[in-house]
Amino acid sequence: MSMKTKAAIVVSSAAVLLFMYVGGLDGVRASNNDGSYRQLQVYSEVLSRVRSEYVEEPNIPLVTDGALHGLLESLDPNSSYLTASEFKEYKANQTEAKGEIGAAVSKRFGYAAVISVIPGGPADKAGIQASDIFEAIEGKSTREMSLAEIHNLLMGQPGSNLNVSVVRARRAEPTKTVITRDIVTVPPVTDKMVEDGIGYIQVDAFNKGKGQEVAAKVRALQKSGAKKLILDLRNCAEGEESEGIAAANLFLNHGTITYLQGQKYPREAFNADASKAITNLPLVVLVNKGTAGPAEVVAAAVLENARGDVVGDKTFGDGSIQKTIPLPDGSALILSVAKYYSPSGKAIQDSAVTPNIVIADSDDDAALPDDEDNAAPAEENKTKPPQEDEQLHKAIQVLKSKAG
Repeated sequence: MSMKTKAAIVVSSAAVLLFMYVGGLDGVRASNNDGSYRQLQVYSEVLSRVRSEYVEEPNIPLVTDGALHGLLESLDPNSSYLTASEFKEYKANQTEAKGEIGAAVSKRFGYAAVISVIPGGPADKAGIQASDIFEAIEGKSTREMSLAEIHNLLMGQPGSNLNVSVVRARRAEPTKTVITRDIVTVPPVTDKMVEDGIGYIQVDAFNKGKGQEVAAKVRALQKSGAKKLILDLRNCAEGEESEGIAAANLFLNHGTITYLQGQKYPREAFNADASKAITNLPLVVLVNKGTAGPAEVVAAAVLENARGDVVGDKTFGDGSIQKTIPLPDGSALILSVAKYYSPSGKAIQDSAVTPNIVIADSDDDAALPDDEDNAAPAEENKTKPPQEDEQLHKAIQVLKSKAG
């Protein structure tokens, strides 16, 4: 490789780093410059040493790509660097790919982590569970992938197969699993009476229209005699924040639901509209580790406005918006430019939502069906009564203790 080419790579890499380090608020730009330049000098020195003293001639473009991947991923799970070929595929998938696996996936511990699974979707049919780790997708370690690249691979034509290597707690070896992509339909919002006067609503995802579905279920339960309500948002991780905001407003007639803010993204507050609130019944929201995104907005709004109790396990922590920035060589940055905050000012993506009544997920210490050392015989499992839903039981207890 010529020195000219190497120099171009160094300059382009430094430009990206400069963009990341120096792109702060104008008011603090001057105070950050010295530190930014020092970091750039360190980066340049490291690259020079690698090029001149590594055991063999390094593949500088590959090294640079790796550095950029690591840089973006160190910011947050949703920020990514895409090479020119990855960005081309990413754009094609945005318009052409119709099939998916029906699971919310993010990055945790460096690998692709399943937050939640849509009931009846391809991942669910393949036996994928919330908290599973995709160690590899199509034979490539997810530790080497950005989240955007992971999402690219999860999408595809309906009927096409996806090969994943799944790691699960208390299982020694990864399991190779095939998931057949398909058009995913989110189940409708469901409702029922769980006790005299206590209505129960379950939401699997906040895709478009779910706020109106929740409203319809609330009205139906009130007509059926419900005096108190449980909103079950466990394993609800996908959808649009706007739908979560709309759902929260059904229960709030005043106060801040959430707000968006970023370094160069002016604060945008979403306040409750009294005309859109439809009930003041005592409320409990159920959450767990599979609760993320729009569902976390709802839970935080209810809890921090003292509108009701939140029962269950600490949520996943996800809530930001991204901007795609194409680069001259055909590659691209996907940068988080704003985060959703709870009414008290906590970034949901950083802090998640901790219930005021914590009940750990019931399956945390349970034996897995395929755990050879702990699993009961098949016939025994058939007659074993289902495990009690401790979180739901606690929610019912909480509501029974309240006047209504």
